[in-house]
Amino acid sequence: MEWVVVISVLVMTILSLLRVNVVLAIIIAAITAGVLSGQSIIESIDMMISGMGGQAETALSYILLGAFAVAISYTGITAILVNFLIRVLTGKKTMMVLVIAGVASLSQNLVPVHIAFIPILIPPLLKVFDDMKLDRRAVASALTFGLKAPYIMIPAGFGLIFHGIIVKGMEQNGVEITMTETALSMLIPGSGMIIGLLIAVFITYRKDRVAKPGAGGGEVNFTAPQLEKVTFNRKHFMTLVAIAGALVVQLVSQNLVAGALTGLILMFALVAVPFGNGDQIMTDGIAMMGTIAFVMLVASGYGHILTETGAVDALVEASSGTLNNNKGLIALILLLVGLIVTIGIGSSFGTIPIIASLFVPICLAAGFSPMAIATLIGTSGALGDAGSPASDSTLGPTSGLNADGKHHHIWDTCVPTFLHYNIPLFILGWIGAMVL
Repeated sequence: MEWVVVISVLVMTILSLLRVNVVLAIIIAAITAGVLSGQSIIESIDMMISGMGGQAETALSYILLGAFAVAISYTGITAILVNFLIRVLTGKKTMMVLVIAGVASLSQNLVPVHIAFIPILIPPLLKVFDDMKLDRRAVASALTFGLKAPYIMIPAGFGLIFHGIIVKGMEQNGVEITMTETALSMLIPGSGMIIGLLIAVFITYRKDRVAKPGAGGGEVNFTAPQLEKVTFNRKHFMTLVAIAGALVVQLVSQNLVAGALTGLILMFALVAVPFGNGDQIMTDGIAMMGTIAFVMLVASGYGHILTETGAVDALVEASSGTLNNNKGLIALILLLVGLIVTIGIGSSFGTIPIIASLFVPICLAAGFSPMAIATLIGTSGALGDAGSPASDSTLGPTSGLNADGKHHHIWDTCVPTFLHYNIPLFILGWIGAMVL
């Protein structure tokens, strides 16, 4: 019975690495776990569906945030930022990269628009990058840092979702922990992201590099978007009011659905965007974030199957006996499992419900504290997000940097971000689990 979990996770990982759609990969892995546990295919499907409600709030948050991001981009306020970067930072390579990392960080917490800003911000800057001979791998590293580090360490915006999933996953498996404790537990591994960014910017990719046409997989007829001179107006002010309102409600209520809904309502009520565009904004928001929202639902159902079939309990007993409660070795193996699973799925958020059902019983048997367990779960979920070909944290940067066909997804985004972020995350995540 203990091999059910292992075989099921291997099925999911192999299918994901073979670029099978992640939703299909998780469903097939869930059915595999059910069938190997003695259930029929239909019974396995029914059990998975019954467990999908566990992440309904998270999925709804993604949909509403996607719509909010579309509404913000509709106002054209990002053009002001692009013009500022071109005017002030042209010729200042290091500052340009660090500011881009900062802007990307805001997209996860203060203005939770996720990757929606990249196609607007980056393509107009590509000619500036080429003129400065700026290594685009540094920009990819900066963007991935901003898309990932804030949600790992800060419980606001997407960080509120990430930390909430950890808390819920631990509670569902018998361990109580607060959001504050979870945030503190992620500071040590999260600091590894900062180390990785500094190494990428100041050491690895500091030298000049000329981007080559066709490096991204083929010739592209690209004309840099011509940005009009945009002056700050009433519409932009109302957008800032809506963003502030969403942030305040989110922080006060600790509920991202309420925050995102507040932001959307304010955007329409203050006429920052026309009310008549509501249907299109919601449709575009669902198109942008709907896939990952559904991944969350299916991943929750998968975790439910692993728990309800008793396969997790069997794995815990076998693992505890084999590893002899060696905390250091257990933490090492669990982090490796997290790395493999997350690279396969491509989503930190989708991984947490799955690995929580695996990790919590094993960690409890080994005597880890709740904060150490949160460190292992959070780090394992974050590992592999940078570097995964199927992750938003890599697909987003490539979508902007390869607009002119000069940036390769694997070699210019996935490999650099994998090396600079997963290695320090792994090391500091292991240290955090040992000291907390």
